[in-house]
Amino acid sequence: MTEYTKRPDKKNALSIITAAERELSYTLGLEVNEESAFTIIRNIYECFRMLGDAQLVAKGVISKDHIEQIRELETIPVKTERPIKLIDTLRKIRHNINYYGYIPSKAEAEDAISIVNACFYPLAEAIKKELV
Repeated sequence: MTEYTKRPDKKNALSIITAAERELSYTLGLEVNEESAFTIIRNIYECFRMLGDAQLVAKGVISKDHIEQIRELETIPVKTERPIKLIDTLRKIRHNINYYGYIPSKAEAEDAISIVNACFYPLAEAIKKELV
């Protein structure tokens, strides 16, 4: 895993968080069913990945690896209703969807939404607090 550093960019980090929140708002508006599960899980994972990327950008770190972005979220000292480590489960499901043709179930999409409700907003707020 190669890390590149550059000047910390809090403005760009805030922009990334805003984009993640907007995408998440759209995704949560989708009807949850067997057909939409694919899109819901992929989009939710991407929104969490963007939060991790925002945190790294704010520190001046450019990552080429999704795992690093998700691991960065695990370092944020925030209280959540479900473990932040569950986000890595979303990464694995998304990987299987993208590269192995895995078809997720409605129940998996509902669980992803539960992870959002338990973790996304506390993480986003904690990152924003550090940026302002």
